[in-house]
Amino acid sequence: MSLSDRERRLLAEMEEALATDDPRLQSRLAGSTITASRPRILLGVSLSFIGIAIIFGGLISKTTPIGVAGFLVALVGVLMLIRSIGSISTSRTPGPKGARKSVGDRLQERWDRRNFE
Repeated sequence: MSLSDRERRLLAEMEEALATDDPRLQSRLAGSTITASRPRILLGVSLSFIGIAIIFGGLISKTTPIGVAGFLVALVGVLMLIRSIGSISTSRTPGPKGARKSVGDRLQERWDRRNFE
């Protein structure tokens, strides 16, 4: 069941009102705002290497808490690296070449796919 012309017009007006009232929320609903930058990747790599160095320092000094701290630092570095690389791959996926679709159009497409497929 598709929307009538009146309902589409009301939905478009609500979208415009949302964009004027709260542009930040509207931009979040429109798409992802996560951007991966080179410093985040470098920070992840450097934290991983620093963590590995701390682990070796703990092994040499035979101090378990230092080794555990090094493992945690390396783990945080690897997680930052994975998140940065993952957001780069999702941000570079080619999208449709046409104009950006409104929230209502995307919801309508999802509704149609769910009901008719």
